[in-house]
Amino acid sequence: MTDGYDCLLTLALPDALEEEVLDHLASASQWVRGYTITRGEGVGAGAKLRSAMEQVRGRSRRHLIQILMRGEHVAPLVESLRSRFRSEEMAWWTVPLSGFGRFT
Repeated sequence: MTDGYDCLLTLALPDALEEEVLDHLASASQWVRGYTITRGEGVGAGAKLRSAMEQVRGRSRRHLIQILMRGEHVAPLVESLRSRFRSEEMAWWTVPLSGFGRFT
């Protein structure tokens, strides 16, 4: 059982974009019914080290937003995000979802 969801979209973004992206997702209710936010740290070419702490540690603070979705909704949502947030610091990926359920 997957409740119609067939993929998991993950967005990775810097702290500075968190509130704007969450506002955008709230306005995209035709594609997004809910999501999970976790904090992480990014390492690599796409991770800009902005603060002194990040430069010392060599990692940038990130937010990961995971959204259970229907596959046909991914492209329009990603395009809406791309048109609003042109940032090489923001990344996305999907993985197939083989199951989802609630403990009720």
